[in-house]
Amino acid sequence: MTTSPGRLPVTRRRIVRDLRRLGVEPGRNLLVHASLRSLGWVPGGAAAVVSALREAVGPDGHVVVPTGTEENSRTSRVHQAHIAMLTPDEVEEYYLAMPAFDKDATPSGMGAISEALRTADGAARSAHPQSSFAAIGPEADLLMADHPLECHLGPDSPLGKLAKMDAQVLMAGVGYWAFTGFHLAEYLYTPRPPKRTYACVIAPTTGTTGTTGTTVTGAGGGRWEEYEDVVLDDQKFEDIGESLEKHMVVKRGKVGHAECRLVSLPAAVEFAAEWMAKHRPITPG
Repeated sequence: MTTSPGRLPVTRRRIVRDLRRLGVEPGRNLLVHASLRSLGWVPGGAAAVVSALREAVGPDGHVVVPTGTEENSRTSRVHQAHIAMLTPDEVEEYYLAMPAFDKDATPSGMGAISEALRTADGAARSAHPQSSFAAIGPEADLLMADHPLECHLGPDSPLGKLAKMDAQVLMAGVGYWAFTGFHLAEYLYTPRPPKRTYACVIAPTTGTTGTTGTTVTGAGGGRWEEYEDVVLDDQKFEDIGESLEKHMVVKRGKVGHAECRLVSLPAAVEFAAEWMAKHRPITPG
């Protein structure tokens, strides 16, 4: 039996080669949004992809992935979908039983490659209970340190640090709906971006205090903490991405079988902030 070309393995070596052709260079800082399935059959799975990414940026570069946990929320779409069919009593029981976020143990909610990097030797993770990141590289600990509760994806988050480090963003098999850099623009497009109240479960020993100070201890070992942060809305991200590609250079190519884009994070954030200033109603926070 002859194996079809589409079923040939996408080896680690091939992934490194394809990343080089796309424009990933040694020493760069790379924020990765990737679908493992889109790459094709990769022997070794997500761990092999992480290894290839690390080789592509070399020992002086960093690979960073979102490791967010949207279910730890009262406002996210993931959370709302989960409780949609529950009775009020069941919702309350669910809230009380939800375990606290643990940056060392809580799995990533962002896919297999994200989870493989989070659990890789030498990886560091930020401590935000909803919008954490994980990184590998020589300064991963510093990059992931001090992620404020009231700054999901803003200037003081790892995302903000990456923008200041002139990071690149690799999108492999995903669209602009997954481009977290556009969320950073939501903090920057107006001097006083609109805000809202969020809530998540944190460990009682973290010492983190939200804006409101409202806490409810649950059976899951944590407490619900309310706090304020910028309104995050990704509904127009595909529109922003389409406009971005008409105005600035976005490198395109394939890594394995995945259609990929490589773009400058700070340049994309600047463009998105200008787009939002023109197209979003600006309501003071």
